[in-house]
Amino acid sequence: MTETARLDLQRRQRIGMVEAIWGEHKTAEQIASILLRLQSAGELALATRVDATKAQAVAELIEANPSGAALLEQLQFHAEARCLSLGDPAPPRQDLGEVLVLSGGTSDLPVASEAQLALHWHGVRCETLLDVGVAGLHRLLAQLERLEQAQVLIACAGMEGALPTVLAGLVPQPVIGVPVSVGYGVSAGGQAALHGMLASCAPGLSVVNIDNGYGAAMAALRILNSGPGGLSSGRAMTPAPGL
Repeated sequence: MTETARLDLQRRQRIGMVEAIWGEHKTAEQIASILLRLQSAGELALATRVDATKAQAVAELIEANPSGAALLEQLQFHAEARCLSLGDPAPPRQDLGEVLVLSGGTSDLPVASEAQLALHWHGVRCETLLDVGVAGLHRLLAQLERLEQAQVLIACAGMEGALPTVLAGLVPQPVIGVPVSVGYGVSAGGQAALHGMLASCAPGLSVVNIDNGYGAAMAALRILNSGPGGLSSGRAMTPAPGL
């Protein structure tokens, strides 16, 4: 396999995270090569935006590679999150607390699942709370006690994208809004949700790009790492094996 990527193998020690492989515009050969190189370096190996067809092609390439055939059973396709992983996630970091990922509707599930998986891959406890959109506000209000248990909230919403604003007006935790490309005509592939979140009157709401569940997860990780037990407290993350 041709090596076309320059890997940053010290990123987890430097800033507390490993950049995921953007799989949508990479070939199966490129993804397989990067996954194998990350895994051999003892680093986290996660590719986002991978469909079932490309995942199968990557699996076949890894199986055919002399150094990768034995790793095939460690390759996992996460269909809901549209992600592909090789090896094991980082050890659980109970001291960091929990992130809760909320979605306005089940159509937001792929984005919410990507965020949950990315956090799990970095050792962060994370659960999803689905179908609590503002069209039935009572569903969200019924979960307020559950929300209090999380340190950071990620809110994924399409249509007009109102869920993060409502959340940020109800709870004191950091809220990260993820506009989702779900909705009829004027929703414009998530543009309406993005603009609504950016124009929010709820102070302190943070917003990432459309469908960027991974980016929201890494924003949450940065917040957690700034607290007790995180990188900024002087506690370095466990170095990757062999580095």
